[in-house]
Amino acid sequence: MVIEQIKTITGPNVYSYDPVLVMTLDLEDLAGKESYEIPGFNERILACLPGIQEHVCGLGRRGGFVERLREGTWFGHIVEHVALELTDELGISVNRGKTVGTSDPRKFLVAVSYKSEEGMKFLLHVAVELVQALVDGRHYPLEAKLQEGRDLVERYAVGPSTQAIIDEARRRDIPVQRLNDGSLLRLGYGTHSMLMEASISGRTSVIAVDLASDKDMTKRLLEDAALPVPAGRVVNSPEGALRAMEELGVPVVVKPLDGNQGKGVSLNLRSAEDVIAAYRAACAYRSSIVVEAQLEGRDYRVLVVGGRVVAASEKKPANVFGDGVHTIRELIEITNRDPRRGDHHSKSMSRITCDLVVEAFLRRQGLDLLTIPDIGQTVFLRESANLSTGGEARDVTDLVHPRVRELCERAARVVGLDICGIDLIWPDISRPDQGRGGIVELNAAPGLRMHHFPGEGQARNVSAAILDMLYPDRGNGRIPIVSVTGTNGKTTTTRMIGHVLCSEGITAGMTTTDGIWIGCEQIARGDMTGPWSARVVLSDTTVQAAVLETARGGIVRSGLGYDWSDIAVFTNIQADHLGQDGIDTVDDVLRIKTLVAERVRERGTIILNADDERLSQLPLNPRVARIPREYVFFSLDVNNIVVQRHLAGGGTGYVVKGDWIEEHRGGSSRRIVRVSEIPSTFNGTADFQVANVLACIAATRAYGIEPEAIRSALLSFDNSRQNDGRANVYEYHDSTVVLDYGHNTHAIEAISRMVTRWGARRTTAVFGLPGDRTDDLIQEASRAAARHFDSIIVREDIDLRGRQPGEVPELIRRTIAEYAPQIQLTVVPSEIAALERAMARIDSGEAVVCFSEHQRDCAEWLLNAGARVCGDPQKIREIVARGVRVSA
Repeated sequence: MVIEQIKTITGPNVYSYDPVLVMTLDLEDLAGKESYEIPGFNERILACLPGIQEHVCGLGRRGGFVERLREGTWFGHIVEHVALELTDELGISVNRGKTVGTSDPRKFLVAVSYKSEEGMKFLLHVAVELVQALVDGRHYPLEAKLQEGRDLVERYAVGPSTQAIIDEARRRDIPVQRLNDGSLLRLGYGTHSMLMEASISGRTSVIAVDLASDKDMTKRLLEDAALPVPAGRVVNSPEGALRAMEELGVPVVVKPLDGNQGKGVSLNLRSAEDVIAAYRAACAYRSSIVVEAQLEGRDYRVLVVGGRVVAASEKKPANVFGDGVHTIRELIEITNRDPRRGDHHSKSMSRITCDLVVEAFLRRQGLDLLTIPDIGQTVFLRESANLSTGGEARDVTDLVHPRVRELCERAARVVGLDICGIDLIWPDISRPDQGRGGIVELNAAPGLRMHHFPGEGQARNVSAAILDMLYPDRGNGRIPIVSVTGTNGKTTTTRMIGHVLCSEGITAGMTTTDGIWIGCEQIARGDMTGPWSARVVLSDTTVQAAVLETARGGIVRSGLGYDWSDIAVFTNIQADHLGQDGIDTVDDVLRIKTLVAERVRERGTIILNADDERLSQLPLNPRVARIPREYVFFSLDVNNIVVQRHLAGGGTGYVVKGDWIEEHRGGSSRRIVRVSEIPSTFNGTADFQVANVLACIAATRAYGIEPEAIRSALLSFDNSRQNDGRANVYEYHDSTVVLDYGHNTHAIEAISRMVTRWGARRTTAVFGLPGDRTDDLIQEASRAAARHFDSIIVREDIDLRGRQPGEVPELIRRTIAEYAPQIQLTVVPSEIAALERAMARIDSGEAVVCFSEHQRDCAEWLLNAGARVCGDPQKIREIVARGVRVSA
């Protein structure tokens, strides 16, 4: 077996609502073979992985997978279950997976959920290797591999502080995304989006962080604010450190000027020898060193968030407990085996580290790492009580005296830190008298784990306090999201909705097949209907609402770019893209796009085309119906039975009645706008545009826009300039040219009906189709064109999409010639050449429709040839009223 690729899908997808890894697995020699066909395989896998007997598999009961093994199952399916079983061993347990075949009988797609992306990728490789070894009857070093995987998981895991932020955000339904292998997160969407790294928020002052890093400057500012701090000096040589000790008096503390996590800190130094050793230890981290008088009292960490104390802990230095047998070095190793301890900040406690500071402190006690402590003897390894070096914490939040609380809050204000960890030496935090205590230092990005996971006392959810500060009033950091899907009309509907929102002063982020818009500015070109473009919009801090065209390809290959939407619009479901991505029928198309409906939030709105039989039944789909939502239907027919039943039940619908688009809600109705008023409907002759308008009105009303504002926006929507490539009309002398992106039967029929209603003397189509459609779809679309046009010029797409040059044009030509031999038929390879041919022989009163692959190139050619964009509403009405014979 060979792994061809492993792809990460972070958003809801066709396999799961959770993030998944999708592995493309080539079974090679195992293709077509089932588990029972390999002698001894089933016995070997059950002996190696006894826990796999608990897997329910598709049978829904314990032992279901074992039954499948014995009956016979494909090896791609076996690899999936092995990978899931191994997740328990790495502490990243998941139990969701799915294996599906592909058009190639050797290849399978194995999709598994994950908690650790890198850990799960590793396990997929291990699962393939292990299954192959079991097939071959070879030994496999599973335990060594699992330990390698555990190390990998720990290396890539977020620390407890960051995980606490992630967990609290998810509890509050705040979108949260990890952006790197470290602690960088993005919270929220759009205008509520902000970055956070560890416990530094997007609002944390850079100046404040720099000040907190400069311990000498921080101390001076605190001293100027009449806050108690130790006297100290910054030194750059051992001699300077000794002079500072003489000036300050003993005991002293030596530490790096801008250190953190207790690295290089030595306390209670009383001799020149100790100070020199401490200076050298501190220089391992920074060149500038602080020597300061040592305060007296207990060691506390106080956390201030948003200007108020939210937690306090008493810290205890790293220590070991003697047993009369083991050396201090061995006791450290034993202590570090505690599963709660990990490297750095990977777990709730850190492993004890041995360095020069530890060795020097032990020497001052008359000990070294080879000393065997007595039974019950506690040996402290440091004087500093940082958790990062193996210390422990006891919660004392409820003991903090009001005066101490006010002192800490004022200290955080002095430097301007919104999230501030204050190291405090104080005789007793429950009493106001300071004795020889004071503030040792302030910390930006303070660790949160001592408060969430204290060794003793009550856990404090300080992440909740941080999110209360960032998102007050229990805000969830979201913006309204409108997701538009379907087969035809997605782009136009998306653009219309975005135009209405922008007309109301709302900064809308919009994605379509032509690009990405932020407000009125296009920031990217190309097909931008996948999850990457959605995330571009949702991460822009100026965006107040997102309108996302959501296409089949993006859903299948990469999932959704958001977790939940507020409004979903379904325009129609037609036969398109069959034969691609495992889609063989129209029902398969609907199944893929139904994910958009499934991910509408509770009480959100799903807008459906009632004239589409499949969509009219979507509310009955169990995966959609399991969450209560509002359904809104629209129809070109006021008497549509689906709409009428929905309205009778108190629902909302939008219909065309005469020349009016009406809203029916709760038993009452109101007129929104005349169809003939809306330029993009071409006086109502473009019924597909009327359907798009209905969808737009339904979506923007669900958003909360008032009818008059919607009407005004629709009247100002210039289809030729704001809807590139979709029914764009040009005047050419006394004839008309239409550019349209139509590339399937339904779209071709819709454009053809519109042009036929204009009463042109003659109609010509410049026509081509994408090569990735099946022969049946190409033939069906070709016959649709043949039914409506007097002449057809066949051209070829630049992107052949897997076809041979000339293959698709020949298939189109042959189909049309057989279906309608009377049609004047010409084959011209390139699109521009085909358009030139059509314009060279255009007659007075003729309508030319160019079904275009590259609309901008064609539009530029037309303008250079003397054609004029027809965007004026009155001119459009004239075209429709008089036919295309309009004088220039």
